[in-house]
Amino acid sequence: MSGAYEGSREETFTALRTQLQEAAAAFSDGPGALEGILLGLVDDVDRAVREPLEIFPVCHHSPASAIAMARRLREKQPKVVYLELCEDMAPLLTELRNCRLPVAVQAFASEVDGFPAEWSPLSVVAPITEASAEYQAIAYALDTPGVELVLVDRSSDHVFQWDARGTSAAAPADHDAPPAEEEAALHGEAVGLEIGDLRPRFAELEEHLLRHGRVRHWSEWWHQYVELPLGDSDHDTYRQVMLLIGSLFRRLAPGDPHRVRVDEDRERYMWTRMREHLAATGADPADCLYVCGAFHAASRVAEFGVHGTDTFEIGPRTATTWQHGLIPSSHAAIEAQFGLAAGSVSIAATVWAKNVKRTRVEPYRLAGQAGTKKPRAGKSAGAPAPVAAVPPSDRLTGFLERPPALDRLDEAELLGWSVDIVRAARRNGYLASTADAIAVFETSILLAGMRDRAKPTPYDFQDAAVTCIEKDTVPGRRDVRRLVEIMMGGDRIGRVGYDALPPLARDVHDRLAPLNLKLQKRGVQRALLDMAGRPELERCSDVLWMLRHLMPHGAARPIMGERRLGERSVQESWDLALGTHQRALIELGYEGVSIEQVLEQRLRRTAYAPQATAATVLRCVEDATLYLRSRRLADELGTRALEALSAERNVDGAPEVLRRVRGLLAYYRTSEPVLPPWIESFATTGYAHYCTLLPTAFTDDDATVRQVAAMLGFLFSMESLALSLGCDRTQLELAVAQSHPEDPSKTALLWAAKSHLGALSRADLRAKCDELLGNPLVVPSYPRYLSGFVHALEPVPGLTDFVVEAVSNAFARLPDTVLLPWLPTLITTLRSGGAELAPLLIREAGRIFPGRLSALDAWVPPWRDRPEPEAQYAAPRTGGAGGSALLAAHPGTCDAVARLLGCDGTWETAGPGPSGAALVSAYPDTAAAVAALMAGS
Repeated sequence: MSGAYEGSREETFTALRTQLQEAAAAFSDGPGALEGILLGLVDDVDRAVREPLEIFPVCHHSPASAIAMARRLREKQPKVVYLELCEDMAPLLTELRNCRLPVAVQAFASEVDGFPAEWSPLSVVAPITEASAEYQAIAYALDTPGVELVLVDRSSDHVFQWDARGTSAAAPADHDAPPAEEEAALHGEAVGLEIGDLRPRFAELEEHLLRHGRVRHWSEWWHQYVELPLGDSDHDTYRQVMLLIGSLFRRLAPGDPHRVRVDEDRERYMWTRMREHLAATGADPADCLYVCGAFHAASRVAEFGVHGTDTFEIGPRTATTWQHGLIPSSHAAIEAQFGLAAGSVSIAATVWAKNVKRTRVEPYRLAGQAGTKKPRAGKSAGAPAPVAAVPPSDRLTGFLERPPALDRLDEAELLGWSVDIVRAARRNGYLASTADAIAVFETSILLAGMRDRAKPTPYDFQDAAVTCIEKDTVPGRRDVRRLVEIMMGGDRIGRVGYDALPPLARDVHDRLAPLNLKLQKRGVQRALLDMAGRPELERCSDVLWMLRHLMPHGAARPIMGERRLGERSVQESWDLALGTHQRALIELGYEGVSIEQVLEQRLRRTAYAPQATAATVLRCVEDATLYLRSRRLADELGTRALEALSAERNVDGAPEVLRRVRGLLAYYRTSEPVLPPWIESFATTGYAHYCTLLPTAFTDDDATVRQVAAMLGFLFSMESLALSLGCDRTQLELAVAQSHPEDPSKTALLWAAKSHLGALSRADLRAKCDELLGNPLVVPSYPRYLSGFVHALEPVPGLTDFVVEAVSNAFARLPDTVLLPWLPTLITTLRSGGAELAPLLIREAGRIFPGRLSALDAWVPPWRDRPEPEAQYAAPRTGGAGGSALLAAHPGTCDAVARLLGCDGTWETAGPGPSGAALVSAYPDTAAAVAALMAGS
């Protein structure tokens, strides 16, 4: 058979070669580069059609390719199908029968080994629709006994080995109509793989084709000049035309060295794999079919063909562990990833359905495929016998010389489109009427005539609808262009079936089964959990809280109920959209077999990251306690938090460290018999750590007053625990004494700290504030001192009444030129950095100020209504002896307190000097009040 082919090799395209030589001589004034290109195209076609292993060129998501593929498979009945798809994706293809198309085969790697860490995660997707040639080949091979399907393209690992980061694997984006729906992001940032990346890489060529074809974008050109002419063509014509287009785009592609090298290496890789398979199985090339993109079918590498050289060496894969699965896809996602015009894939699906009906070609569908029609009985059983191979004949000459067939106008179809778009426009807020339907109908015919078309295409109709209906505004969420796309088939969204989900996703569905919701359904569903009446729903609540932590926002959103340390809700309400975010749930399955395992891995990864801070690790400790209830993991991460704190040399995370360690300490004190060893070590280490950093932080311009206040809050709140564990308070006193801030707010914060330590009294603080208000040079900066006092409520909440007093004095004494510009600063300070401090001030002000407006005029602030020292109460003396009569009459109470404090001593006898308790003598009000209370009782 090959000998017959060789005998007629020179005669097959002789006529075409002669015509092209004459054309080259006529258009270029003699032979030259043009003749070389034109004859090279014929050589590429001739070489491909004479290859013993039949090459079937396709274009991705092309209805013409799908129809030609289905027809050829039924005629040839190949025993081996070689498919241009990543070879490591082969085990997943059988799961397509459990999915509703379109879906994408995905290879995913969250942890990389052999690639730069910043590339992680790595993702490769290959979308599959029903109107694609590769799906026809897959369905035929998987459902036909004795047929082997072999994927021969480079592995997912080699995709990233060969591709420089930043070089997109997809075609250039078409920005004519950006997708308006969120489904365009279903593939995320994955690298897309498609069979037949058939698009000119020469910008001038594409511009020339679009301009002379009178179309707006590449998808419309392909539909008009390739899809429609090849829709009814025979196999040889389709094959030679596709090879010619692939060769044309290949020869006119710009010489990007990297891209050319990758393309040629892919071709060497595929032919090497096919020859290896033929040698291993002994299969006859005549019984095989090689399905690849038309661009690769016109290859000129030395390894091309079953008799090519075997000089190409396939390199090893990296140590990266790849996970494989199926994720949902959509028409919009395919268009966005591969640079197609919005709506083109939906239009292709409509054209595919029409072609199937018109040509009566029975397509292949996987048995049990969701969302597809079942084959009619008796059709699949009576498959035709394979046809005998015949020498190829020249079909290009006749195809290129034949004028395009004029497709007569289908008035009923166009009229239906016009009525439907007006109806859809009215539903979306447009003031459209029957007159607009007539205008769209006539304008579509007019546009088609201006573009030399007898029948308006969907793109002509879309332009006419936009012109006649949209006018100048879009009243709703969708414009007319998007409405036409939806009307032509819509953005069909695929779904991965339960049986094709990874174990983690199936486990989530099983554990949420008590909610009685259709979790695979797209859209938002409301789940009500009454744990008091149905205790078994507590497990569902645990799953939902973990999903909220792991999945994107909106997948699981709590409406009612919360989860905090030491608190559990008895009723919860959730909005669930797991069907909408099915891709994210599937990718969780690549990281582990259960959501608990994935959450633990992520917490560890976050805690042990090089840039992890103590605050970050404490958050992981809190999450491990909240969601996993794992004391083991919490202790491990707590030890890691201790290490992170010791390594920090700044105070940026001090506020969050204080907040989280306070919450964890309160939780352990109420739920555990003893504190975990790590939190005790954290208290002592943090006490020494912040004491060391305190003097520097007071003078550092990069350290904010809120951060310094958080440091003091940690030291003061952890002081009792730290001292009980062996820390020395002198270290804190020395750190405060060594602090000499220059910033007014930090100075006020230091005064508050000294007040807490007893180095400054309330009277001293009042005196300092009065001195500031009395100094005209300092008055403009007094509000900054007040800001420091407000932040001091974090470490010293006992100063709340004094802060209210200081703020009140500021409002009473500061001039308006100083006070009014300061008010916005005070409000923003409380809102951004002191939101939790405002309730303290409000509550204290409510206690001090009168509750009625009428009482305000006669009200005197308590800090101005203090008794004078000379008017203080003088305690009565008994028997000429000074001191308190109550203590003298009842000395047992004082003796008991002395024994409790470990004080040894005896009562003094009355003498000429002051006698009795000096404290009681200096402040007799308390003793007098107790005496009056006792006398009254």
